[in-house]
Amino acid sequence: MSHLKDYILAFIPIFVAIDVIGGLPIFMALTQGMTHNEKDRILRQSVITALSIAIGFLFIGKLVFSILGIEVYDFQVAGGLILLVFAIHDLLYPPQADKAPGASSQNIGVVPLGTPLLVGPAVLSTILLCVDNYGYIPTMSSIVLNMFIVFIVFKYSTNINRLIGEGGCLAFAKVAAVLLGAIGVMLIRKGVLAMMSLSVT
Repeated sequence: MSHLKDYILAFIPIFVAIDVIGGLPIFMALTQGMTHNEKDRILRQSVITALSIAIGFLFIGKLVFSILGIEVYDFQVAGGLILLVFAIHDLLYPPQADKAPGASSQNIGVVPLGTPLLVGPAVLSTILLCVDNYGYIPTMSSIVLNMFIVFIVFKYSTNINRLIGEGGCLAFAKVAAVLLGAIGVMLIRKGVLAMMSLSVT
């Protein structure tokens, strides 16, 4: 049962950080006017890009940090601050499709959809924090499951948008941003407490 709990606890913060429902209107706006085959190509491109970056960072991220001499509690505080800043930014300035940096229809699956929309700094920070707390297998499983959810949601984006509407997508994105901020504060608290316990000993 404890192993199942690790999988669940690793899944939730990554799901919140990706915020697939919040990114749904952007995906629809960027692929507007495309044929069904073109949308499918962009969808596959974005999911493969996001999955590759996430899995790659999962394995080399900690190595880079060990070379730099960064401890777990250092990253907890830094990662928590990053998540908190991104949450506040998303609450005040929701992402807009027309602000995507010069993306052509050929590469929008890579940039901006694959990264930074699906896998950006907030997701990468969350991945490394999940590895420290729950291990590689639960974190990797959570990444794969979240990418599958992204694929399904974007695949049926028109039906989902019609069901919950643009307001529903926006509301979900705001709730996700608040949860992301709360996770960031929790990580900062854990990192500070770890530093304090070390200084006492």
